[in-house]
Amino acid sequence: MSDLQIRNLNASEIAVAVDWAAAEGWNPGLSDAACFAIPDAKGFFVGEIDGEPVAIVSCVNYDDRFAFLGFYIVRSGYRGAGHGLRIWNAAIAHAGARVIGLDGVVAQQDNYRKSGFRLAYANIRYGGIVAAPQTPPTDVVALNKIPFALIEADDATVFPAPRNAFLRAWINMPGHIGRALLRDGKLAAWGVIRPCRTGWKIGPLVADDRMAADAIVQALLASAGGGEIFLDVPAVNHDALALAEQLGLKPVFETARMYTGPIAPLRIDRVFGVTSFELG
Repeated sequence: MSDLQIRNLNASEIAVAVDWAAAEGWNPGLSDAACFAIPDAKGFFVGEIDGEPVAIVSCVNYDDRFAFLGFYIVRSGYRGAGHGLRIWNAAIAHAGARVIGLDGVVAQQDNYRKSGFRLAYANIRYGGIVAAPQTPPTDVVALNKIPFALIEADDATVFPAPRNAFLRAWINMPGHIGRALLRDGKLAAWGVIRPCRTGWKIGPLVADDRMAADAIVQALLASAGGGEIFLDVPAVNHDALALAEQLGLKPVFETARMYTGPIAPLRIDRVFGVTSFELG
């Protein structure tokens, strides 16, 4: 343990964390590293022994009240020696007094509880092959044509902290496709699909109801051309579960959304797809 040296990953090194996540089967997006560096440049940590990376973790501070922890990985062969706990403690210290959220594998819930995390609900990853619709909806528009203030205000109903710079990058990143649906001049639904190491992921997907969410999904599928699709769904949103099953997707993975304390009330009933398990 005394040989472990912990330091911040710089922006160009965050790709290492994404590569490790890919090796664990988490299937990150092709441009995730560039986006993840934006909210908190000092939120990614690596533990090294003799200059060799053996452990990573992130704890991104979104504002002075909320942080999100992810990328908690210790390389095989270095586990059980206390390296994970040391880098975990460094991440927790970086958050300070903020409430911290995470999406953890279900088997680790008890360990997370020891650090003060409490279960909020489960998120379920659905996946499968979905064909592009032959007649996509005509009332859906490109997300980057919507005034960003509308997106910002709507995102505040479903995420515990402002993430404006991150959202701008996420929406406009080359390869990412965003779509939106307006009703009576109000933003009724919006979402982004992005290419991943395998297939595509849809997230975020935010909607007033299942019909609006489906319209966005069909528009995204039409633009992406269909294929292997993944959608991360809060298990407490039964309409979102029904939408995933309607698409023919099957559960492939589950996480435990946990927090260390109270957060502002959120409209989880409007979350049909989580942005990312790594940053929330």
